[in-house]
Amino acid sequence: MEGKTHAIVGAASYVALANKLPGKFSFLGMFIVVFAALLPDIDHPKSLFNKYILPIKNKITKTILYFSLGVLILWFDYLYTNEKALKALGISLILIGLSSHRNGLTHSLTGLLVFTFIVEYIGKNYNMPNIKYDFILGYSTHLICDIMTKMGLPLFYPFLRKKIKLPLAFKVGSKTGKFIEGIISTLALVYMVYMLPSMHV
Repeated sequence: MEGKTHAIVGAASYVALANKLPGKFSFLGMFIVVFAALLPDIDHPKSLFNKYILPIKNKITKTILYFSLGVLILWFDYLYTNEKALKALGISLILIGLSSHRNGLTHSLTGLLVFTFIVEYIGKNYNMPNIKYDFILGYSTHLICDIMTKMGLPLFYPFLRKKIKLPLAFKVGSKTGKFIEGIISTLALVYMVYMLPSMHV
């Protein structure tokens, strides 16, 4: 699905479930959910994420940037910190750099676990223990939305590279796909407009 659809679905899911999460509703929680809902597409050079990160939006630039960042983080960790979360982040960035869209770490349950571990580490160190729940929600909505498309996802990567998709999947970018995404986004937005006034910050 398109980035804006992921962001809207993530936000609507948070509005629906926030009061059942440990941290309840907050604008920080909403930000974390939307961030997490967009994060898996970091493996695409033209995603909403990379639109603001990559100076040139192509696969080569993405590979060089994320691979280099990953190596630098691992080197920094080796010299100064020896933290498991930094090791996980460094390795994840290298894998993001090397993978193509929807074929690697970020679109899998392994990616969800790895990035949640990193977010949990950040939350503990900055007194935000509940952000991991918001992150899991946002990231999960992205995976759920993408298994509705014909490309499917390698949910069990790297143990199984076969892509998983729903029986009634649609093609992203097609007329039918755009229509379905439009309906999903519209319904999610209407729901948020209706529910937000009753949310307690």
